[in-house]
Amino acid sequence: MAFSAHFEQNVLFHTSSVLAHEGIVHGFSTRVGGVSTGVFASMNLRLGGSVSDERDNISENYRRFCLAVGADPKGIVPAKQVHDDTLRVVTRDDACGDLFDQRDYTADALITNESGLSLMVFSADCGIFLLHDRERGCIGAVHAGWRGTALGLPAKAVSEMVKQYGADPGRIRVAMGAGIGPCCFETDEDVPEAMVNAFGSGALAYCRRKGGKWMVDLRGLNFWQLREAGIREEHLDALERCTACESDLYWSHRVMGDKRGVQAALISLKGADCT
Repeated sequence: MAFSAHFEQNVLFHTSSVLAHEGIVHGFSTRVGGVSTGVFASMNLRLGGSVSDERDNISENYRRFCLAVGADPKGIVPAKQVHDDTLRVVTRDDACGDLFDQRDYTADALITNESGLSLMVFSADCGIFLLHDRERGCIGAVHAGWRGTALGLPAKAVSEMVKQYGADPGRIRVAMGAGIGPCCFETDEDVPEAMVNAFGSGALAYCRRKGGKWMVDLRGLNFWQLREAGIREEHLDALERCTACESDLYWSHRVMGDKRGVQAALISLKGADCT
């Protein structure tokens, strides 16, 4: 299990060895390789927010990232994230519209078995996950901050892939991109309490007191729950880099506040172009 850095089309992104398969393309973006300027420099993929980037810049950033990864820019299906356990089964009707059209759904997780669709989730500290069952030809993309973690959303996506497509947790491979690490995710009592309420006292193994605060390991919590859902250890991979520690390379809400962009994780089954 290992992540690799790639520099294609002047875009820096990462891929995971657990998802290396001729049937898919995937990638985890960084801040490097886009055309945005100022607080959004340079690879900003944020479609909304109270501080707005130029639309032409965002569109060009999407085009560059998709081309670098090898995905069809016309097949983009972006999540509409609300920090909940919302999940959408994606079809071709969800793709090929204007990037800036208002989506008639909310979704922190997307799954599909249709080719040519580029599932995308976004982060500026939260966990972003890509999933693939090679035999059943289905994929998923999940955004999970601490609320999504407490709601068990990555494991829920596994269950939904089993239900919708006959996937097998023992075959599903999961890669997690860069997110805020336990070195920097300092919280009040409410976050560890939410984890204990959701998962029992075992969650405290991933929560450490620091004075009057807590340091929480979201990566560890999610991987624990994915193993409980049947994902094999050798099919789990994480880019163990902290977005807050490396805010020159990744977007971090903890460091930058709302005046910032987002990175994305993209996965797509190879196939026909979107029409």
